[in-house]
Amino acid sequence: MEVDEIGFYNRILDYNNILYLCHRNADPDAVGSAYTLAQAIGGDVGIVDGCNRVAKMLINELDIEIVNNPDPSDYDFTVVVDTSTQVQLNDIILGKYAVVDHHSTCSLKNNAEFYLHRNVSSTAEIVFNILECMQAPLLRKSGISLIAGIITDTGNFKYATPQSFRVLAQIIEKCGVEYGEVIDILASTPQDISMRIATLKAAMRANIHRIDNIIIATSTISSFGGSAAGVLTHIGADVSFVGSMKDNITRISGRARRSAIDLGVNMGKIMEEVSEYYNGTGGGHDGAAGLDVVGVDTQDVLDKCVDVTLNILN
Repeated sequence: MEVDEIGFYNRILDYNNILYLCHRNADPDAVGSAYTLAQAIGGDVGIVDGCNRVAKMLINELDIEIVNNPDPSDYDFTVVVDTSTQVQLNDIILGKYAVVDHHSTCSLKNNAEFYLHRNVSSTAEIVFNILECMQAPLLRKSGISLIAGIITDTGNFKYATPQSFRVLAQIIEKCGVEYGEVIDILASTPQDISMRIATLKAAMRANIHRIDNIIIATSTISSFGGSAAGVLTHIGADVSFVGSMKDNITRISGRARRSAIDLGVNMGKIMEEVSEYYNGTGGGHDGAAGLDVVGVDTQDVLDKCVDVTLNILN
């Protein structure tokens, strides 16, 4: 059942001992949104299979208590935060659950007790509106968490909407956190040398496809696919796909610049279409998305991603 913000709050009150569960390799939007809900309503923040380096820094900076690889059966109810597919949760058994998500596609909502899905730039924006409906105070650490989530999920506002800026301004007014303070926290995140090497390898191995003035780049590396795909778009590609394979699972990360999005490219829908072709799982945002498929050659999946993109641009 789809609900609005006040409907979500009214229904969540029926449950005690709540787990707010983030996707694997959780980012600041997931962690910050889950933490803010836990602070406002009560419950634990759970992470499946770790979090990314920026989220780790945020957790350490704000001293956020995390339950790693939690068992949902230990809780009365689970709220899955910023997660669109079951595979992002490593296929754990959820039991009774709700979803709060902002991705352009969200298959997890199909079996949820209820869900709140908004096509906005970040889950943090949805969570802020939930707190507004609750008339709950926005604590300082929660404010920092939500601002960090908005900044990172909009690509430093590259994919932001007018609502993103409005919500950011409201958060700053409510909790008194300075925008520069959050920027300083994010800027202090150390660069991982393994990630730097991986992104350089991705650039060296890149294959280029061109249609008119649009450049599509594909590459393969063993890890840090999302970061590498982002780098490829920063250095010239309008659309990028970076693939890797581990334990017979092919994982593709995709990124798109505004130039491609304005021409109809939606990375979330592309990843969903390609993943369904291989009986996998995929989805995400207009400008950033990913997919997982089992037992398929990485290059074959990359070629399919390019073909689907070319069909959109032709």
